Amino acid sequence: MQFVRTEKLKIGMRLARPIYSKKGVLLFERNSRLTQQAIESVHNFGLLGIYVLEPAEPLPPMSEEDLEFERFQTMMAVSLQEETERILNEGKKGRINHISGMLVKKFGHLDGKMNFYQNLRSKEDYVYRHSLNVAILCTLMSHMMNMRIEEQNHTVCAALLHDMGRVRFQSDMFDRNELSAVSQLGLLEAQSQAVDLIEDAVTEGTAIRRICMQMLKLQMDMLNSEKEASNAKMLAGAKVLTVANRYDELTAMSLTGTAESEVKALREFRDNPHIYDPAIVEALICSINILLPGSCVELNTGEKALVLAENIKDVLRPMVLSFRDNSIIDLSLRANRDIEIVDIMKTLDNRYIMDTDALHQAGY
Repeated sequence: MQFVRTEKLKIGMRLARPIYSKKGVLLFERNSRLTQQAIESVHNFGLLGIYVLEPAEPLPPMSEEDLEFERFQTMMAVSLQEETERILNEGKKGRINHISGMLVKKFGHLDGKMNFYQNLRSKEDYVYRHSLNVAILCTLMSHMMNMRIEEQNHTVCAALLHDMGRVRFQSDMFDRNELSAVSQLGLLEAQSQAVDLIEDAVTEGTAIRRICMQMLKLQMDMLNSEKEASNAKMLAGAKVLTVANRYDELTAMSLTGTAESEVKALREFRDNPHIYDPAIVEALICSINILLPGSCVELNTGEKALVLAENIKDVLRPMVLSFRDNSIIDLSLRANRDIEIVDIMKTLDNRYIMDTDALHQAGY
């Protein structure tokens, strides 16, 4: 499965993920081939791109829960947009607390990990879909950390509203490949000004605003060479929001480039524990599926391999099957400590088709 930007779509490409309308109506099913009309529809929707299957790639499994998750994302992003615009334009209390409650009810009591799928985005709804995803991640992580329900609600509300300053920021900034440090600071200032509205517009807005402001201050400190950025004095909710926000920034389709893999996101987190609290990162790893059996990866040896079994203690060191010689490499063993996964394969032309039942029968 690959992400293809809208301008590069071609007739005959097969959809890897479904496309829903803003009301949650299924418009295009998985595995359907793109026609000229379908491509024009994608353009009209303003989507940055879509996920397509490679020519010989079998349709990957998606459960009813996975499909419902995508539909839910689409519908909730519309609701979030309406409420965010209400706060920005009228300063009135809306349904943000209700949306937060819905997320906590749906994702705040799960017993295990879930498949977290990135949603399709357009330039117009990018901020809202990003904020929604961050809020879902915050819900999962705060539950994993056994946060008090009040603190969890504050964190999720903060996630829903932390980025609304971008709505008022100059749109041409989104068209640049990279923002300069000055432009990034300007964006953060715009976000801070918008966050100030939270205090009066949202129930328990003071606590929610504090979480947002702590994350924004950390981001400003990271841009300021004269200050040492640290999460040491941040609230737990702000630490959760920082990790969730960066994870979605890295792994979602972007306005100017391609997404990074989950592996690269985790490596950035682990390389910067003063920014991304290790306990929070671990809560993220325990909340969503990363490197499931069947994933194809690239090793630092230059080899490509297939993940056979997860490593519960260290998700980045699973058991893999080398494509070069069909040897099994257990990255958790000390003897293999010099071998690392550097990325998830961008293309699956050399993939093996995974038979998960056979794996279970073999004891993996």
